Amino acid sequence: MKWRNWFSNRSDQSNSRTDHNGALPDASGPPTLENIKLLFQDIHDAHVHELMADGQIVKLFYIRSLVDGTQLQSDIVFPVLHSTAGQTGWKVISDDVIQVKTLSQAQEQILTGSVLVIYENGLVYAVNKKNTLGRSIDTSEQEAIMYGPKDSLSEQLENSLTLIRRRLPVPNLKSKKYSLGSLSKTTVILLYMEGIVNPELVRIADQKTKAIDFDAFFDSAHLSAFLEDHVFSVFPQFQQTDRPDVLASALSSGKLVWVVDNTPFALVAPVTFFDLFQTPEDYVHRWMVGSFLRGLRFVAFMIALVLTPIYVAVTVHHYQMIPLEMLFVLMQSRSEVPFTPLWEALLMLLTLEILKEASLRMPTKSGQTLGVVGGIVIGQAAVQAGIASNILIIFISISAIASFLVPNYLMTNSGKLIQFIFLILAAWLGMWGVGFGIFWLFIHLHGLTSLRQPYLAPLVPFYKGDWKDTIVRFPIKALKTRPRYLKPLALYKISKRRT
Repeated sequence: MKWRNWFSNRSDQSNSRTDHNGALPDASGPPTLENIKLLFQDIHDAHVHELMADGQIVKLFYIRSLVDGTQLQSDIVFPVLHSTAGQTGWKVISDDVIQVKTLSQAQEQILTGSVLVIYENGLVYAVNKKNTLGRSIDTSEQEAIMYGPKDSLSEQLENSLTLIRRRLPVPNLKSKKYSLGSLSKTTVILLYMEGIVNPELVRIADQKTKAIDFDAFFDSAHLSAFLEDHVFSVFPQFQQTDRPDVLASALSSGKLVWVVDNTPFALVAPVTFFDLFQTPEDYVHRWMVGSFLRGLRFVAFMIALVLTPIYVAVTVHHYQMIPLEMLFVLMQSRSEVPFTPLWEALLMLLTLEILKEASLRMPTKSGQTLGVVGGIVIGQAAVQAGIASNILIIFISISAIASFLVPNYLMTNSGKLIQFIFLILAAWLGMWGVGFGIFWLFIHLHGLTSLRQPYLAPLVPFYKGDWKDTIVRFPIKALKTRPRYLKPLALYKISKRRT
């Protein structure tokens, strides 16, 4: 047996570079060892191992940081060394072996964690032994629930697909694979349920995904930026989630899912405005409780948008609407405040957003303390110093708490910007400004689409049957149809189809 590390001798690299006059080999050329070594020169953890077994020389080429060393020894080195004459090429243990015919193909396989097995007769095989380092399956922190499944996706693509396929163990769950990014070579999997999903949605998704031309993708949010229909809207047009049960439910409803390698968050589309207010726990509660909680989220979202702007509109333009007893309290509260209601509200809202952002960036325990203590101390100090009134602090606190009821973090952030727009309109036009802002908001939502499907469905266009699972939730046994706005091939969920 002979075992050598060819890259331990740096003179080999210099000689190779001199022999080739510094020019890289042709990518369409044969995957010879010399060409491969030249292609990966100046990479410190690129290794060549030479094995001598039964008079045959077998050479292995790989990048150490990308390959599982234990599997390399047990599944490649050991079987090759103990194979009999004539069997060396067939004694590699792996379920993912492909023959490499070009240098570009060899480069791609090496950089994705494969080991090249090079034989004396010129045959080259790539054996996938990718290092599977990553965190274990954990509980979702972004969409935590009291009851229901606790597992969540991870950065490992295979683990994420396993969690989804365990919930939908049927051959109808189809998948398409893409490699995006000229630099990152990020693997993206498009999932859909054949026989349920509208084929037109699959065609649009496939067309949009193939049309992407960018150099690097490191998160599913980067992918959604290229897939969304309206780039300049503040509202999310894709749902990002790390819960496999949510993804399985979306797939069974006729939606599509993109799973991106190296990120625990998958994309779901098409989605509507109402989908972003739903949680998996809605289907755990009794249907009356679930309907109440859903309605409460919509009310809380509107409170977060308009409560502070209404305060500014009333105090600036419509103080005659305030009852006399309340007006005296308001005048006393604002008597020592040197700012107008608009600047007072802007100052306090910006301070609140700074506290929120700081609590997110701080370590977990410190962040919780900062958010609670900082809000109390700064709010009380602002009132005592005469910078803000008591009533405004109450309204801003209620708005902040109401915004936390929205389960989708992206929708919560969208509400922040809209709140500031409403605030300026309220200071300018009073209640007419708030009304105009709400009117503009509905027009904007009406014009949005997600994967070319209406964003306000089933409200516009109106689908009566879909209201059983929108703002209210009917009993699960009454939810016999899939969303009609998706135009699924199989409308009914029950096995006995209606004629």
